[in-house]
Amino acid sequence: MKKKYEYLDNINFPSDLKKIPETKLQEVADELREEMINAVAVTGGHLGASLGVVELTVALHYIFNTPNDKLIWDVGHQCYPHKILTGRKDKIRTLRQGGGLSGFTKRQESEYDPFGAAHSSTSISSALGIAEANKLLNKLDNVIAVIGDGAISAGMAYEAMNNAGASKTKMIVILNDNDMSIARPVGAMSKYLTKLLSGKIYFSLRETIKLIISAFSKRFSEKAGKAEDILRGLVTGGTLFSELGFYYIGPVDGHDVNNLTTIFENVKNSKYDGPILIHTITKKGKGYKPAEESGDKYHGVSKFNVITGEQKKSKSNVPSYTKVFAETLIKHAENDTKIVGITGAMPSGTGMNLFEKKFPERMFDVGIAEQHAVTFAAGLATEGYKPFAAIYSTFLQRAYDQVIHDVAIQSLPVRFAIDRAGLVGADGPTHAGSFDITYLSTLPNFIIMAASDESELVKMINTSVNINDRPSAFRYPRGNGIGVEIPGIKETLNIGKGRLIKSGKKAAILNFGARLEECKKASEILSKKGIDITIVDARFAKPLDEKLIMEIATNHEVVISIEEGSIGGFGSHVMQLLSERGVFDKGLKFRSMILPDIFIDQDSPEKMYLTAGLDSQSIANKIEDTLRSNIVLAKNKIL
Repeated sequence: MKKKYEYLDNINFPSDLKKIPETKLQEVADELREEMINAVAVTGGHLGASLGVVELTVALHYIFNTPNDKLIWDVGHQCYPHKILTGRKDKIRTLRQGGGLSGFTKRQESEYDPFGAAHSSTSISSALGIAEANKLLNKLDNVIAVIGDGAISAGMAYEAMNNAGASKTKMIVILNDNDMSIARPVGAMSKYLTKLLSGKIYFSLRETIKLIISAFSKRFSEKAGKAEDILRGLVTGGTLFSELGFYYIGPVDGHDVNNLTTIFENVKNSKYDGPILIHTITKKGKGYKPAEESGDKYHGVSKFNVITGEQKKSKSNVPSYTKVFAETLIKHAENDTKIVGITGAMPSGTGMNLFEKKFPERMFDVGIAEQHAVTFAAGLATEGYKPFAAIYSTFLQRAYDQVIHDVAIQSLPVRFAIDRAGLVGADGPTHAGSFDITYLSTLPNFIIMAASDESELVKMINTSVNINDRPSAFRYPRGNGIGVEIPGIKETLNIGKGRLIKSGKKAAILNFGARLEECKKASEILSKKGIDITIVDARFAKPLDEKLIMEIATNHEVVISIEEGSIGGFGSHVMQLLSERGVFDKGLKFRSMILPDIFIDQDSPEKMYLTAGLDSQSIANKIEDTLRSNIVLAKNKIL
């Protein structure tokens, strides 16, 4: 039975929140936090970040006039309390479920989500764009970007702040500083923020400064303004944000809702013509003891018991692909001191945390900086090292220019371990690994592999270790393997050579990646109908196994290619080969099964692949339909 709340039950939109006395806002925040915990316990999701911004969210919606005032949440991991307060309270238990609410902000979902997010560090850029549009339209609406201390360390955020500081356009940036990223915060920005906050002088002089500043006229003279800047500089040692052109306020307690409302009201009414940054200090996981005591502060959780905090994770004796990658790389690194690991703020997600435990001096977490990660890896490669850049497919997209310019053109042996390849489930289209086959296979000098199971993944890692004259990539899905035996580290693949899984007649499947098990199931479906098919595991999208593909194409009536990727990938390259060799002139029926030309909303991976038409029954249907097709091309007669 759903709990009844004194205040939250009467709040459906921010307009309802504004009716509540300011003295009762902390009680609203407490109810909001409780409701969110109860909801995420049912759905799973990014709980820790959302727990940390409850008071901040309440204060923002209480003071600002959303949705006219635009509130942009960077990444969106912290947007759950925002969703509850903006008309989605009754749907919050559909979070990250099929047909339910997105786990991130999404423009199509609500007018209170002015900008969609899921990748980090986009908020300041988008907020500045909206603010400049307001200026052109003579609109006085406020624009607020909320960004975390991890996300603000990314290059894109620096670029945006530099532009905003020079533009003299009014916008508000709230730095949600919890000193807690997915991984341990790294980099100079993290150290700077820590130094800024840890100085005892700030807190000892705080009240003194207030008294001094209050002595100035409310109507700031130029001299008074300069005096305040000097005082603030003495306290904080000067700020990077001030140097970038922001009016800096803080640090302030991000859990003091009444103090936040006062600050926001002052900033809202300020005539300051330029960007303002409010530095708030929050605690990730705030208000829920199991989260506060957890190492990752409950960043991402599965369904859990509210009382104990125990998560209901599925148990499997089969290792995840991520773990197989990490353990295999460690074995190689024990024998080869030139092997180094690189990741971008995702050590646990990519398995690089295991590598770091064994080789701390040879693992580099560069933070949320995929562009830098790729070129950094390229630099290491020039000096004879063997860099393995472990990056999610969806995040590698952010470094495409560097992959081309700094790696491929120079033919540098960077090894890309592409995790989360294919559809990933609850995180939806923003995190799907849909495009890497396409965007990498177009590049000269690349070797591109896809693992059909965990055994194949090990062989591909083994193979990549010895590729020293060009870049290589191997992709593998999220989740566990299929339970096959893991080979040793000396078992490698012949580059550009696929393998025959089974022989049949008439129809053949060319599989690339983790749909192989579905291909086998499709074969079983068809065999019951008397249709015996050939199955090939291609292994390589580049270079293609031209000899094997041609043999298959010339000895079968129908050939189907299958991959967990978009148009322009493996199937397109096979089609190009067959076209150049004139195979279609002889009547071959070829079909390419790929992800459809849509962004598929979040659901279980199984249901997402069903939507995509890449399940066993869809494969079987495609083969049957193609076998039955008799397309006759007639010459057009010109009268």
